[in-house]
Amino acid sequence: MKKIMYPLIMLFIISISAFALAITNWKIKADQYEVKFSGGRIHGVFEILKANIQFDKADPEQSKISANIDVNSIATGFFIKNDHAKDALDADKYPTISFVSTAVTKSGNAYQAAGKLTMKGVTKPINIHFTFDDKGNEGVFKGDFKVIPKDFNITRNGTPDELTIDLTVPVTKPDISFPLIIIPVKTGR
Repeated sequence: MKKIMYPLIMLFIISISAFALAITNWKIKADQYEVKFSGGRIHGVFEILKANIQFDKADPEQSKISANIDVNSIATGFFIKNDHAKDALDADKYPTISFVSTAVTKSGNAYQAAGKLTMKGVTKPINIHFTFDDKGNEGVFKGDFKVIPKDFNITRNGTPDELTIDLTVPVTKPDISFPLIIIPVKTGR
């Protein structure tokens, strides 16, 4: 019985490991990403982005993407505009803009992440169209989407009817090392 059990356990462990490695957990390259926004006379960037990107270009349907932007990291190039933007987004009460994917699909030569965007306490469905430039252990996600500020209760004077968000997110594969597991196999009784 033990002769059969140990090889089955090893096969099970190897099978689970192979499945776990199929989807890559990409790590964002610190300080190299860009989250730009523009619309009307308003433009700028968010300087702090944190994301969990599990993406496999060969099987995008298994992918999961979640991201958080620090509202207080907004930079418009002028401190008074920064303060107005933080007020419009009610940064003290809602310090984070978040996105969680509900589905990732192939779309022609690119991809689409359908998901939920939460901003200023309001959650709405959005689609982020993106490409992925795969360079082996590194890559770059580039995408964009539109936001209608009034849908998120952002109604301050001067707020445009629509904002475009452009994303450039360079990533790397994290170093993965597994400890060597040795399971003794008895050949006799």
